[in-house]
Amino acid sequence: MTRFDRETLVRRFRGMADRGEPIIGGGAGTGLSAKCEESGGIDLIVLYNSGRYRMAGRGSLAGLLAYGNANEIVVEMASEVLPVVHRTPVLAGVNGTDPFLLTGPFLARLRELGFAGVQNFPTVGLIDGTFRENLEETGMSYRLEVDLVAAAREADLLTTPYVFSAEDARAMTAAGADIVVCHLGLTTGGSIGAETAKDLDDCVALIDEWSVAAADVREDVLVLCHGGPIATPADAAYVLGRTKRCHGFYGASSMERLPVEQALTERTREFKNLKR
Repeated sequence: MTRFDRETLVRRFRGMADRGEPIIGGGAGTGLSAKCEESGGIDLIVLYNSGRYRMAGRGSLAGLLAYGNANEIVVEMASEVLPVVHRTPVLAGVNGTDPFLLTGPFLARLRELGFAGVQNFPTVGLIDGTFRENLEETGMSYRLEVDLVAAAREADLLTTPYVFSAEDARAMTAAGADIVVCHLGLTTGGSIGAETAKDLDDCVALIDEWSVAAADVREDVLVLCHGGPIATPADAAYVLGRTKRCHGFYGASSMERLPVEQALTERTREFKNLKR
């Protein structure tokens, strides 16, 4: 397992952006997923609790519900994934709204384990309506996730937070985010993907709006897109070809769940069609 420092990673990713080379990140719910992603040349890997649920056949939003301690699940996943990843920085999804989180010691623990950075997941950014308002009113707000990113930046960890609006993009960039990931909603497609989603042109407009907001705070911040209808390489190419300031794509379901569903289903059919 290679240890990475933040400055080296930021320099690498900014160099890619300057060359017009897309930065590609992906979630990994198993060691095999991480190994395959690294073999394919991925630029960064993120572990978070929904990866475990997703690869167990449950929807990714299981990661937002009370099915386990999200931060401890990430630590458990580390022993499966980190030993088999040799050339790629691995980031930890951290639940910044956990009222029992001791942020400083936990970030130090993640660094000691070998994580190169953090992402804010689970995130209340995926929650809307009255429930979201009540969370904000009772001290479990997105602001805590911004504070987490600021603490991780202070600890010299790479930070790649999800943002859900122009306001979020400004706040996370001001907190020191190296890469903001424009989250367009639950990924569509497959057996447990979303059916309700924006269309790709809506995504282009939102990414442009949020990336401008981030760049207004700090010009050197990088921007990736994620989720919603951006589920295939063709979808990502469509968005990257039309956005004014987007430096790559981050996939979770689209990187590990959908390919596995398709490959296993097709291989099973091939075996079932054998003739004696």
